[in-house]
Amino acid sequence: MKLKNLFDDPLFNRKLLSLAFPITLQNLMLALVAAADAVMLGHFSQNAMAAVSLATQIQFVQNMLLGAIVSGVGILGAQYWGKKDIRALGEIFGLSIHEALLVSVAFFIGCRFFPEKLMLLFAHDPELVAIGAEYLRVASWSYLLTGVSQCYLAIMRVSEHASRSAWISSGTVVLNIILNSIFIFGLFGAPAMGVRGAALATVLARVIELGWCVVSSYEKSFVRLRLKTVLCFNRALFRDFWHYTLPVLGSFLLWGIGFTSYTAIMGHMGADAAAANAVAAVVRDLMCCLCNGIAGGAGILIGNELGAGNLERGKLYGDKAMILSFLVGFLSTLVILSSIPLVSHYMKLTEQAHYYMAGMFMILSVYMIGRCVCTVVINGIFSSGGDTLFDVYSLVVCMWAIALPCAFLGAFYFHLPVLVVYACTCLDEVGKIPWVMLHYRKYKWVRNITRE
Repeated sequence: MKLKNLFDDPLFNRKLLSLAFPITLQNLMLALVAAADAVMLGHFSQNAMAAVSLATQIQFVQNMLLGAIVSGVGILGAQYWGKKDIRALGEIFGLSIHEALLVSVAFFIGCRFFPEKLMLLFAHDPELVAIGAEYLRVASWSYLLTGVSQCYLAIMRVSEHASRSAWISSGTVVLNIILNSIFIFGLFGAPAMGVRGAALATVLARVIELGWCVVSSYEKSFVRLRLKTVLCFNRALFRDFWHYTLPVLGSFLLWGIGFTSYTAIMGHMGADAAAANAVAAVVRDLMCCLCNGIAGGAGILIGNELGAGNLERGKLYGDKAMILSFLVGFLSTLVILSSIPLVSHYMKLTEQAHYYMAGMFMILSVYMIGRCVCTVVINGIFSSGGDTLFDVYSLVVCMWAIALPCAFLGAFYFHLPVLVVYACTCLDEVGKIPWVMLHYRKYKWVRNITRE
C-alpha cells in the first residue's frame, strides 16, 4: 500500500478514530491518576508515597492478570461482534466475569487478611511495611471490584460503545483524583486520613465505576450480563478463550518483569540516573497512550472484519494500521525531542541528572518508533486474528536474551556509562521491527477464529 492511500477510506478513518480516541483518553487518564497519587502523597509524607508506591506493585500484578482476560474479550469479542453473534458475545462476557472474579477474590483475600506478608515481598523497613499494609487493607475492596468493571468496559469497547467506556473510565479517574485530595488532606471538613484516605478514594471510585457500568448495560444495544453465562459457560468458548489468552498472559508477565528489571538496573546506577530515568519513564508512558489507543482501536476494527468473514478487507485495514504506526512513531520522535528544553526548565534536577535526562530523551525518541510499531502491529493487528503467541517469542528473544542481559552486564560487569546502559534497555523494541515486519508479511493473522 502507498502512503497516499492511507487516508482514502473515510469509513476506516471514522471507525478507527471513534475507537482509538476513547482508548487513548482512558490510557492518558490512568497515567495521570498515578502521577496525581504520587504528587499528593509526596506532599503528605515521603514515607507514605514510598509505601503506597510499593503496595501498588501488588495491583500491578493483578492488572497484568486482568489485562490478559480483557485481551481475550477483545480478541474473541471483536470477531463475534463482527459476525453479529450476540449470543456468543454474551457468553464471552459471562466467561470473562467468571475468570476475573477468581483473580479478584484471590487478591482481595491476600490484601485484606495478609497485607503485612505481601508488603514484605517489596520492603523490609518496618514503617514502610506498616503504612503499606494499612493502605492494602482498605484498598482490597477496590481490588475485588476492578476485575468486574474492566470486563464491562472491555465488552463496551468491542460492541461499538467505546465512547461510553471512555466516559466511565475517565469520569471515575477524575473523581478518584478529587476524592484523593479530600481524604488525604482533609478538605471540606473531612478528616485528614493520609494513606487510608488514598485507599478510600480508590474504593469509592471503583464502586461508582462498576455501578455506572451496570446501569449503562441495561440501555438499548448494550450487552447485558446474564447470571447463567457466569455460572454455566460454553466449554468450546472456554477453550478458545484461554487458547488465545494464555499467550497474552505470558507476554504480559515477561514484559512486566522485564520492565521492572530495567528500572532496578537504572536505580542501581546512582541517584542522578534513577531520577533522570523516572522523568523519562513518565514521558514514555504519556507518549505510549496514543499508540496503545491505535492498537486497541485497530485490533477491534480488524477483528470485526475478520469475524464477519471479510478477510481481504481485514488485511487491507491491517496494512493501513501498520503504516499509521510508523507515522505515529516518527511523530513521537519529534515531540520527545522538542520537549527536552521544556522539561529541563521545569524539572529541579542536578546538573548531572539533567545531562542524563537529555541523553535519555534522545535515545527514547528513537525507541518510540519501535514501541509504536510493535505495539500496534503485535498487540493490535496480530491479536485481532488470534496470533498471540508471536509476542511471547519476541519478548523471550529480544528482551530476555538480548536487551536485559546487555543492560545487566553493562551496568554491573563492564561498568558502562549510564546512557549506554539506558540504550541497552531500549534495544528490544527497535530490534524487533525487522522480525515483526517479516512475520506481518506472512499474514498468519488474517483468520476468522469464530465458531458456528
